Amino acid sequence: MDDVTLRALRLVEEAQTGAAAPALATAETTLREATGEIADGPAALHFARVVALTRLGELRAAVAAADLMLAAADREGSAGWRSCALSLRATRRLRVGDKDISEYDVETVLRDLVSAETALLVDEPDPVIMGNAHTGIAIGYAQLRLYELAAPQFEAAYETTRHPDYPDNGNRAMWLCNLAELNLLWALELYQVGQVAVAERHTTTAEAHATRAATEASGPQARVWRLLALLYAACARADRQDPAGAAADIPRYAALLEESGLRQQQELLLCRPFHAVALRRSGRPGEALRVIQQAVSALPVETEWLISAALHRTHAVLLTINGSSDAVPGLTYGDALAELLWRQRHRWLHTAMTMQSYDVLRWQHEQAERAAQTDPLTGVANRRGLDVFLRTLAASGAPADRLVAVLAVDIDRFKHINDSLGHAAGDEVLRAVAQVLTASVRKGDFVARLGGDEFVAILPDADTADGTKVARRAVDAVAGMAVWRARVSVGVASGPVYAVGDALAQADRAMYAAKRAGGNQATYRPAAVEQ
Repeated sequence: MDDVTLRALRLVEEAQTGAAAPALATAETTLREATGEIADGPAALHFARVVALTRLGELRAAVAAADLMLAAADREGSAGWRSCALSLRATRRLRVGDKDISEYDVETVLRDLVSAETALLVDEPDPVIMGNAHTGIAIGYAQLRLYELAAPQFEAAYETTRHPDYPDNGNRAMWLCNLAELNLLWALELYQVGQVAVAERHTTTAEAHATRAATEASGPQARVWRLLALLYAACARADRQDPAGAAADIPRYAALLEESGLRQQQELLLCRPFHAVALRRSGRPGEALRVIQQAVSALPVETEWLISAALHRTHAVLLTINGSSDAVPGLTYGDALAELLWRQRHRWLHTAMTMQSYDVLRWQHEQAERAAQTDPLTGVANRRGLDVFLRTLAASGAPADRLVAVLAVDIDRFKHINDSLGHAAGDEVLRAVAQVLTASVRKGDFVARLGGDEFVAILPDADTADGTKVARRAVDAVAGMAVWRARVSVGVASGPVYAVGDALAQADRAMYAAKRAGGNQATYRPAAVEQ
């Protein structure tokens, strides 16, 4: 993990633990360090800014901040930060929509979440960034109750902790607790639509994840994660093999967590329906009713609707079991509404899975097209890639006087390298020269291997002076390679975009002139259009 990412994650932790305003101020000051503009800062610090704005309740500003983060991630070529930016934008849009129904747009949210998944098809080397990316996607899908899509993302986030460079910060237990919680919520919704057997399978899964979390809890908050895991494991036993044990364990672990002061109320509310069920199944219906009545009467306004619905439904079921007919109409209405919401969930799931399939196919097509335009030995573009680049450049609608510089590059005495050191060594030299050329050109320039030991570089918006500077930099860099004693001859020419073919021909002639003069140098030859 680099220093910028580490600093950003510390700011995120500060924002999440009550210091959002100072964390935001620090993030914005640091983002301005490069150019004075927030937009130009690194993606990692934009991440911290989004989190801080969210904690301060500035949701629309957080959406705009996620847009800036996305642009920064694309500048940096970071698949992980791109994914994080997309999932952050999605979840903030959801929260904006919750407050203003006119801005509730599930399809746009799903598009961002699916795009965040697709971004991770490209490898992200930093396991911490990768873990955050998977978590962001999982949270978005979980908020939409798309449990089938959220669970694999939490599992992938957990797997990132196995990387040797991953810090021991408690995330392993956190993600296992997230999986346990997800399966408990899934079970609650399944109970509401009458799918009891399937619900019990998910409480079984929840117990397995929670048991692992209790075992693997570590880091500065290990005790809290262990207590939460044990609480979830007890909830998972309520409807199956150990209702009496669950009835005793749930209030005990909940009280210990409340004493810690480190958990949100939602996690504790989730356990109330399971506590009531455990009491009823262990032969204590009166206590079960009292527990659920207390939970319903003290229900906070901001409670997630699924937990609220589960509490009210459990209350109605217990009232009905205790002989109250007044609860029957409400229970019937609630079950009908739950069925409608379950069907809506499946429509969203179908939409998301269709988007996923389309995105994967498109990504595979783009990868195949990219491979067809890439030289497999050196990783730079091949002749086909060069042709595509030149067509794109010609079709860009640039002014007629827009210049482009061209570098023709040839490795000196390459046949001698192959004959004396072998073709494997020759291949290594080709790869090394390609890397040097790529590092020598400017951002936005283009490098291709034409075949054999011939390369070309295209420098849009550059004249001969600019091209010559780059060429001399490349000549010196190749000559300075520590492992291979290779040299290159470079020819330079330039001209307007519409006559780039003439510039290519002139650069090629200039390169041969450099070779005839002894090699290891750059020679400029003016294109006909510049004479």
